[in-house]
Amino acid sequence: MIHAALFHLAERLNESLSRGAGISEDLVVVSSLLEQDGTVSPSIANKLVLFLTCIEKDSSPASIGGGRPGAEVVMRRHLPVHLNLYVMVAANFGGGNYPEALKMISAAIQFFQKNPIFDHQTSPGLDGRIDKLILDIENLNRQDMANLWGVLSGKYLPSVLYRVRMITFDSQDVRSLEPAALGVETGLRTRHG
Repeated sequence: MIHAALFHLAERLNESLSRGAGISEDLVVVSSLLEQDGTVSPSIANKLVLFLTCIEKDSSPASIGGGRPGAEVVMRRHLPVHLNLYVMVAANFGGGNYPEALKMISAAIQFFQKNPIFDHQTSPGLDGRIDKLILDIENLNRQDMANLWGVLSGKYLPSVLYRVRMITFDSQDVRSLEPAALGVETGLRTRHG
């Protein structure tokens, strides 16, 4: 699902930028900045690059489902996991193309400012397992930004970091079936079928 979320955001941003520039070439790629051997990824030259910097469990309380009133059996399931993805959008345009990097990162910020929520109504191509994606710019102080770019490549690119909420992993697996409690007298009674 993480893959589907990032590629959906890149696709929608690509559609907007390509339409605005009047070209059919992809201007946005989902890629790491560096290959495993430390060399620059060849697919990111003169592109906006979307990549994952962190995955975080969302700490907001999730509802704990049991059964419906009057049910004879309660299905216990694994609770869904709600995630926040930290996604960097970086403009990799070097040398004489640096002004283009500034234009592209500005266009990306403007697009996500106009489109902060992607759901099935506003974005029909969204993967069916994803209810919605909500984007918020994540501010980093200078030290945190320096640390992050030190880990990523050591070379700062014009960029913006977004927190993308809520990616939900819900296995829908039934963990157990338990008799439903009917009431309390001297102990718990359950309805037997």
